Amino acid sequence: MDAHSAVMSEAAPRTTPWHRQRWPWLLMLGPAIAVVAGFLKQRFAATTEDGLVADDYYKRGLAINRKLERADRAAALGVAATVDVDATGNARVALSANDAAALPVSVRLSVLHPTREGFDHRGELVRGPDGTYAGQVTPIAPGRWLVAVETDEWRLPVVETNGAVRAVRLVAGAQ
Repeated sequence: MDAHSAVMSEAAPRTTPWHRQRWPWLLMLGPAIAVVAGFLKQRFAATTEDGLVADDYYKRGLAINRKLERADRAAALGVAATVDVDATGNARVALSANDAAALPVSVRLSVLHPTREGFDHRGELVRGPDGTYAGQVTPIAPGRWLVAVETDEWRLPVVETNGAVRAVRLVAGAQ
């Protein structure tokens, strides 16, 4: 090797292969994260239930019409109720109607969570000797609740309450 080529080799910059440099990897990191996130979102979308679209929407529409008919029937009978549920789940409903003979032997009480169906409380209440309906539901924590009283023939409009379910008044025809 002569002196000239030795000087040239020392002066020439040393280049490393691209895969040993950090900048290409940093530039590829953004698109790589986007691709991985896309696959994760696709897997999440494929494996979870969205729960927003009902398969039986026609049947649900018919059920809504039935509920409206039952609400009209409650208004025609002049049905009203006062609902009390204590901290242990003892439920009492004082029911009144234009014709006391129209009062049923039992009613269904529903205390529904507005957003989470798993938190709903339902119970069958039976008329006692004093004329009030009593029964048991699972204990209800204070919060926002939708209260409904119904039978197979009529249904009172749902009332929203915040806090404990105490002295909640439901009146047919009042919406």
